[in-house]
Amino acid sequence: MPVTDSGSAVERLATCSCGQLQLRASGEPVRISVCHCLACQRRTGSVFGVQARFPLDRVSVHGYSKAYLRIADSGNQLTGHFCPECGATVYLTLDIEPDLVGVPVGAFADPCFPPPPASIYEQHRHPWVGLPEDIEHWR
Repeated sequence: MPVTDSGSAVERLATCSCGQLQLRASGEPVRISVCHCLACQRRTGSVFGVQARFPLDRVSVHGYSKAYLRIADSGNQLTGHFCPECGATVYLTLDIEPDLVGVPVGAFADPCFPPPPASIYEQHRHPWVGLPEDIEHWR
């Protein structure tokens, strides 16, 4: 859930299921997107993933994680950092954007989190998944 610090900057706390691995992000994300790629479907166990990206210098991580490196549908290297106790992914790093950290929006457990303005890899979107028409749709 978001918390407000003394400077009125928004801080959000993302955690794994057991709470051992935590990520605190300050300020608003620089990007939020829904991803329908097959790798995100497998990573989440759902029909898409939703992630928010934050500048590295506005993120702090507490606890320990294991890393899993994979090649994304784009061909870029993506490393998922997950809790070795409960298995939940708490953050992601991408080789082509080393100054950003991606966080699965569900790890924040905040129903008031800002909505995604973009939907990517829609060629893999399940036909019954509905999204707002006014967001960017990328195939």
